[in-house]
Amino acid sequence: MEEKQLNWAVIGCGVIANEMAQGLKKMGRTLYSVANRTHEKAVQFAEKYNVKKVYDEIDEVFNDTDVDIIYITTPHNTHYKYMKKALENGKHIFVEKSITLNSRELSEMVSLAKEKDLLIGEAMTIWHMPLYKKLRDIVRSGELGKVQMITMNFGSFKEYDMSNRFFNMELAGGAMLDIGVYALSIVRSFMEEKPNEILSQWKSSPTGSDEMATVLLKNTKDQMATVAISMHSKQPKRAMISCEKGYIEIMEYPRADKAVIVDAETGAVREITCGETANALYYELQDMEEAVRTGDRSLLHLQDTCDVMEIMTRLRKDWGLKYPGEVW
Repeated sequence: MEEKQLNWAVIGCGVIANEMAQGLKKMGRTLYSVANRTHEKAVQFAEKYNVKKVYDEIDEVFNDTDVDIIYITTPHNTHYKYMKKALENGKHIFVEKSITLNSRELSEMVSLAKEKDLLIGEAMTIWHMPLYKKLRDIVRSGELGKVQMITMNFGSFKEYDMSNRFFNMELAGGAMLDIGVYALSIVRSFMEEKPNEILSQWKSSPTGSDEMATVLLKNTKDQMATVAISMHSKQPKRAMISCEKGYIEIMEYPRADKAVIVDAETGAVREITCGETANALYYELQDMEEAVRTGDRSLLHLQDTCDVMEIMTRLRKDWGLKYPGEVW
């Protein structure tokens, strides 16, 4: 018997929604429906991608019985309310990073999803791109020995336009939830357990958002990590996973398709290539569909997502950085 096609809806029609529609096309599919705050933009989006249905109001998507999975691509300060409505109405959800503002919100949604027997996935490329899956397999095989230290850099130069999402506190702007989430996801991905010792320092932007930060992390297995993120100074997007017998270097993460492994004793360099940068959303959608079809929740790395959110929430609490209306 032919499998029923899963119907995807998207909330928002920005850059990520466009990539999502293109990812479905690569799967030989079209997006079922779109909801957006501005109806006219939703109509234009639907015409561009042959989307079957456009809702007059965003809330209509939650009541549509033909929708199986909702991809939430709106700013992350809106995720919690949309996630809650979707789960309460029996929809699986795939949510753009950062999945929520804080660990309280995420914990509530995880409990609700469990109660409703529904799946939550974070659209985090670190969990889904083939390169990271291959590198995790190599590390877990033991051929490089124990992971000892992870070094992460991620910096963008954003102009001081205080109305855009990068610095706007009303939109939960700041380096941690925008780019730090990638760095911490790699840290969690290659550590055997989540860090329990965390130290940090940070600098605020003129709006009070976190402009840059450095973070030190350590777990009970003595694995350590350093993270340096910045929103107003460029850094290489570089990840280095140092093991006993060699190190892995990934450039241009998160959407990476190439890494090198350097042997600690001989200095021999081995290049690992896997997947394609341009297919990042395609891989994410595939994993979400497979998880829904098979019930294999491991494809979604939800516990890792929860661990990363706990770290980010702890850091912001230490800094006293709370967004308008946020409840910890």
